[in-house]
Amino acid sequence: MSPRRVTLLITSLVVAGLLVWLLVVRWDNANKIAAVVSALAAVAAVGVAVWAALPSSVANGGARASRTGKAIARRKSNAISGIVSNTRKATGQLEADRTGDADASDGADATSGVRLD
Repeated sequence: MSPRRVTLLITSLVVAGLLVWLLVVRWDNANKIAAVVSALAAVAAVGVAVWAALPSSVANGGARASRTGKAIARRKSNAISGIVSNTRKATGQLEADRTGDADASDGADATSGVRLD
């Protein structure tokens, strides 16, 4: 099961449990509990939103390809023996060493080494 599904399942169970608990307790107590839970959830949501908006502190270590096989592309296809990187997202060092041959025919595109898109 993916982490996203686990998160959704846990959240659904917590919401269902809270709903049952609020139905069991008296209305006056349920009202107070709901107000506290709402306030805590709002503060948590703001914190998560700020955290998600901040850039990641994990540095991109780049990528390295070594001793890759031959890249063969035919009939308007693409083949890469090495590394493909989106230049807008590439922040680390990209290194290709002893990459395989690149062979292209019939309008195809083959790259050996580093390809920056």
